[in-house]
Amino acid sequence: MTKIVVVDNHGQFTHLERRALRDLGVDTELIDNDTPPEEIDADGVVLSGGPDMDRIGASAEYLEADVPVLGICLGMQLIAEELGGRVEDGDYGGYADVTVELVDADDPLTGRLHPETRVWASHADEVVELPDGFERTATSDVCGIEAMSDTDRDLYGVQWHPEVAHTEEGDAIFENFRDICEAA
Repeated sequence: MTKIVVVDNHGQFTHLERRALRDLGVDTELIDNDTPPEEIDADGVVLSGGPDMDRIGASAEYLEADVPVLGICLGMQLIAEELGGRVEDGDYGGYADVTVELVDADDPLTGRLHPETRVWASHADEVVELPDGFERTATSDVCGIEAMSDTDRDLYGVQWHPEVAHTEEGDAIFENFRDICEAA
């Protein structure tokens, strides 16, 4: 059975990320973000959303764990910042219903949602410059980089929250990530 851990960065929806994976039949566990990666035996890692980059614990260490990683909201921003991208304050704070355009129909994480989907997202902070090796895979009128992928390193990020009911095809993101983990 595929095992994916959810690293808890103190986001209000983190428990829903774990539940979405469990509902797909994934062996999943919610772990504290101070847990060192070497203590975890998993096929993949979700870096959860959260309120503050100052509270990410050991989350950045999971980028070197040699398993696929999916960053959600703060998790995506963490990936970008740690790997040389840039994160800035967004023009639109708070949560909103956003139409996202998927720009890469072949992307293993988001391509299945092509050409567009509706999501629930916070844009208080957002990735404004991709790290080397990443491709922008989604955009919107609100945010230039709604999703990103580095398929060579199996590192992925979405600005939105696929785990909440307001995101129309959120389960597809978790299904696709499970498939990525099983193929790695």
